[in-house]
Amino acid sequence: MPLIPEEPQIHEKAQGPRATPASGRTAPTPRPVPGPRPAAPPRPGRPGPLRPTPPAQRAPRDTAAAKPGPSGPAAPAATTAGPQIQLIPASPEGALDAVEEAVDLLLDSGRTPGEVLVITTGEPHPWAAHELSFGDAAYWAQHDAGDDVFYADAAVAERAAARPVVVVALNGGAESAAVTALSAAHSRAGALLIVCGDPQRINALLGPTA
Repeated sequence: MPLIPEEPQIHEKAQGPRATPASGRTAPTPRPVPGPRPAAPPRPGRPGPLRPTPPAQRAPRDTAAAKPGPSGPAAPAATTAGPQIQLIPASPEGALDAVEEAVDLLLDSGRTPGEVLVITTGEPHPWAAHELSFGDAAYWAQHDAGDDVFYADAAVAERAAARPVVVVALNGGAESAAVTALSAAHSRAGALLIVCGDPQRINALLGPTA
């Protein structure tokens, strides 16, 4: 009986791993913030173990130096404008959270930590309470270093030096504390004053100074 030849078996070639295209990441869209400045290092950590702080890179102030005009009639003197004022609605209980959000946006926009001063009218900010636990001298040494966001209570706000941006948290406290805080903030804010609290109360308190 004739033998039927077996059909040749075809062996599939081993397939290697397929190259899969890497999915691209979408860069987050930057949030609009007041007063964009050149990029700056991130803000140091909040209360708890302190992270090392890189030296703050101060951006040049947005002020133009006065130049002598051409010969002829003298040019009128430039008027000195006060800081831009921004109100952020917040309850006394939520004022500190609103301040944190505002500071984060400022730093994301390019402000350096040393450009920002925060003043509270009620309970001290946790950062201030943490630094004061090391003593008054250490606390004010942080202020004098000028390389970090500085948090001050309204009672000592007048001792703080001027900074380009001042943020106020109306987080409670007596009415006199709010008046003191806003007065000190307005006189120390070089470019921008942000107040977190009840808008009607803020407008009433800022009326004479705004």
